Amino acid sequence: MAEATHENSSAGGNIDLSQFYQIFFEEAGENLDQMEQMLLALDLEKADDEELNAIFRCAHSIKGGAATFGFADVAELTHQMESLLDKLRRHELQPTPPMVDVLLESSDALKLLLARHQGQGVEPPPTGELVARISALAHGTAAVLPPVVAPVAAPVAAPVAAAPAPVQAPAPAVAAVALASGERKLTIRIGPLDQLAQADGIGELFRDIAGLGRIEATSDEGQFRSLEVFTRSSDSDLMDLFTFHVSKEQIQISEASAPPAPVLAPIAGEGKDFGFFDDAPGTPVAPAAVAPEAPVVEAAPVAPAVPVPAAKPAARAEARPAATGGLESSTLRVSVSKVDQLINLVGELVITQAMLAQKSRELDSTANQQLLAGLVDLDRNTRDLQEAVMSIRMIPMSVVFNRFPRMLRDLASKLGKKVELITHGEATELDKGLIEKITDPLTHLIRNSCDHGIEMPEERLAKGKTEHGTITLSASHQGGSILIEVRDDGKGLSREKLLRKAREKGMDAPDSMTDAEVWNLIMAPGFSTAEVVTDVSGRGVGMDVVKKNILSLGGTVEIDSAEGYGMSVKVRLPLTLAIMDGMSVRVSDEVYILPLSSVIESFQINPSDINTVAQGAQLVKVREEYMPVIELEKIFCVPRFEFHGGSPIMVVVEAEGSRVALMVDELLGQQQVVIKNLESNYRKVPNVSGATILGDGKVALILDTSGLVRRSRH
Repeated sequence: MAEATHENSSAGGNIDLSQFYQIFFEEAGENLDQMEQMLLALDLEKADDEELNAIFRCAHSIKGGAATFGFADVAELTHQMESLLDKLRRHELQPTPPMVDVLLESSDALKLLLARHQGQGVEPPPTGELVARISALAHGTAAVLPPVVAPVAAPVAAPVAAAPAPVQAPAPAVAAVALASGERKLTIRIGPLDQLAQADGIGELFRDIAGLGRIEATSDEGQFRSLEVFTRSSDSDLMDLFTFHVSKEQIQISEASAPPAPVLAPIAGEGKDFGFFDDAPGTPVAPAAVAPEAPVVEAAPVAPAVPVPAAKPAARAEARPAATGGLESSTLRVSVSKVDQLINLVGELVITQAMLAQKSRELDSTANQQLLAGLVDLDRNTRDLQEAVMSIRMIPMSVVFNRFPRMLRDLASKLGKKVELITHGEATELDKGLIEKITDPLTHLIRNSCDHGIEMPEERLAKGKTEHGTITLSASHQGGSILIEVRDDGKGLSREKLLRKAREKGMDAPDSMTDAEVWNLIMAPGFSTAEVVTDVSGRGVGMDVVKKNILSLGGTVEIDSAEGYGMSVKVRLPLTLAIMDGMSVRVSDEVYILPLSSVIESFQINPSDINTVAQGAQLVKVREEYMPVIELEKIFCVPRFEFHGGSPIMVVVEAEGSRVALMVDELLGQQQVVIKNLESNYRKVPNVSGATILGDGKVALILDTSGLVRRSRH
């Protein structure tokens, strides 16, 4: 099977490795993220061996894939990182803050290099200085550094007939040293040439893959081509690579005499090679211990040299590519557009099911018993299908949380503060659409806590606090919503300062304002308590954007503070933006939908129990508590074509920490509704968050309970 595959590939042209680039880029991005998280969590005093090994494996994997696909600049930088990490895991060196700093900088540089190779038009910084610093730290020197050549993006020199002089090699000095010892001289025979679609494929491998080796001489003998090669790779590894271009039967590898002693002297203290990884192209192999020829890869879709880290987090929600061996049977990569299309189809199915359920109420239950039983099953299966499909889009909050430790570390260092980030509820799941939109607001809230909230170390010590400030980021489910909180133990908000700033800006800020209203002043456009505008904050364009973005997602923002003790910002969001459970209510001939997560209770009341206060506002007493009454009939100007008698029904809803009673005519029941964006299809309507299609085909408005609560306050 495998041999036939290789024959077909050789007959139809060699395989284009670029088709596997996307898998490599995704693997490399995941490895970089994982390495960054582990570096930030590394205990420098008592570094755990498993942690150091895991960090090493991440760099190791990126280097292997980069070298396989010919990304020499990425392979060179990761090789240097790997050399340093290898000495750390072998306890030849003790980890220090400068080492962590340079590894994090290298991670940033690698992201830019990979972005450039993906064609994103990013201009990465030169990595020569990074390579020099890493090399110096790996050798325990930080003073005079040997001149380091920048990473090579151009191919290695073309094959020549004689042994190359050291000055002819365009590769960096480190690579030249790595190839200077432990090499084998091989004769590679390819043919017959008339059966090869491209006889130069193997030569291109040696030219494009840094560290694979070099071709010393090439000669054609009839239908066969012979290559004299210096390499440290095993025969099996070479065969795995060559069979991407020609079939196994068309290659013969034999040992030749050993090469002359190298002219170049290795850099002092440099004992590492520039291979990909253990037992792979580039690894020193003693001639007496050459591995036996490996079987041809069974129709593998990805180049065999692409490695996978040995340790992956067990809670990874994303699917893995087929190249990951054992995981391919349990996970699958699917584009978001396909998932969205599936969710849209399920939404239409929910609407159709609601239509059938409504029509079934008109049928004779005795004569259509079997049909009605089938519709009940359809209702149950539709709900199960909807929940299963929605769970596909649900992503753990750790995807968002993991990017903040690095950002906070850099910001705290820039501000001269000592800040610790504590996270809770990373496994809490949220819809992917919300995850993408909540990242920027949370980023600003954390930067705001670090810049405005946490005091300088000496100031904290003077107040009797610990030198390190703490920012806590937590996520949890509450009913049908998710609660995300950003809390710090800094200086908190000053009521007097906020009122003074508001008055300076001409805002209405009487002393009678409640604390909650004063705290909400920081959400006003252009409002800032910073004395000096810096590149971090002070322009007053942050918190109002945070509030606007949260409200646009159907969420709410609550601020609490205690001066001298800290501040808390709570963000409540719906779990998903696509389908929700709602309660349908009737007002005259109109039907409205209330989010079920906001509904607290409903009850019938006599009109005499409603009290009217100043300016026509109405209140109703519910268990010793007076609650504002909102007549939906008046808010939406619903016409009444006939007199409707009977007692009104009150539905108590809660939002933003307050409750109001909505006056309706009838409760129609609970149902799943598909949320349609009203603003994109019509225009923005006050007190309405969206629309849905009912079972009878009519459009019903989904009420914005937060907007109704805010309306009652004013």
